[in-house]
Amino acid sequence: MLDESIKKTQRVVVGLKQTSRALEKGEVGSIYLAKDADKKLLRPILEMCAVRQIEIKEVPTMTELGKACGIKVGAAVAAILND
Repeated sequence: MLDESIKKTQRVVVGLKQTSRALEKGEVGSIYLAKDADKKLLRPILEMCAVRQIEIKEVPTMTELGKACGIKVGAAVAAILND
C-alpha cells in the first residue's frame, strides 16, 4: 500500500532538508515518517505539520520508506507535494 501511494505520486521529496523546505513553502499535502527515525531530528517537521494541519502517516522503518521512494538507502521522512 505504501509503495502504491508514493509511486502513483509524481511530486515527492525525500529527506529532512527537502521536506523542511517544501513545508516552509507551503507545498506539502502529506508526510510519511519512519517510526525508527531519530525523534529529535523529526521534531521540527512534526511541529510544522501540526501548525499547518498536514496529515502524517507513519511507516515502520526507514528502509521501507526509502525503498518506497525509490532510493537505495533509508529515509526518515518523505513528503507528497500538492498538485
